[in-house]
Amino acid sequence: MCELFDINTMDKSSRIAKNIVIGKDVNIGKHVLVGMNVIISGDSEIMDDCVIESNSHIENAKISSNVKICASFIKDSSIDENSTVGPFANIRNNSIIGKNCRIGNFVEIKNSKIGDYSKCAHLTYVGDALIGENCNIGCGVVFCNYDGEKKSRAIVGDDVFIGSNSNIIAPIQIADKAYIAAGSTINKDIKEEEFAIARARQENKSGFNNPYTKRK
Repeated sequence: MCELFDINTMDKSSRIAKNIVIGKDVNIGKHVLVGMNVIISGDSEIMDDCVIESNSHIENAKISSNVKICASFIKDSSIDENSTVGPFANIRNNSIIGKNCRIGNFVEIKNSKIGDYSKCAHLTYVGDALIGENCNIGCGVVFCNYDGEKKSRAIVGDDVFIGSNSNIIAPIQIADKAYIAAGSTINKDIKEEEFAIARARQENKSGFNNPYTKRK
């Protein structure tokens, strides 16, 4: 646990010593704790009872009450109350994170909305997507929003489960309560309560002369 300081009780010299930078236009509520090497700049607002742990950078962002941010970058976006972000998350380009969400380590969210109680626990890219409430986005999921010429949007309903290492190719719509098997590449719409699996069947070939083992 990093050492935390109540930003409202720190004088300027204490902030400088801890390498904490607060912009002149930033609004900060009560009982806000920050760690070392934190930068809060631009038109940012941090509401009551938030925790901003060390090495976080917040720029032009709205952070609602009781939010915890750990070593993450948030720009031009908003985080609603009781959500957690990080470590090492990147939330940018007008993204909106709902209430009671979990945005975990090495997750990037760009120009997207994440509904209340949804979670992206780790190693995920969400770009140009609208995700509903109470969704689970598994590890290694990629929202494929760019075809080389234009950006496209993915729309995901409520109570959707997306298994790990899935690719969601936009434009696409995934309806409420859909379930996507891990390792799937999805390029067709999924209706409500449908189960989608899109991967080749595994085959194990015997007698294979492994060139890697041969080289060793």
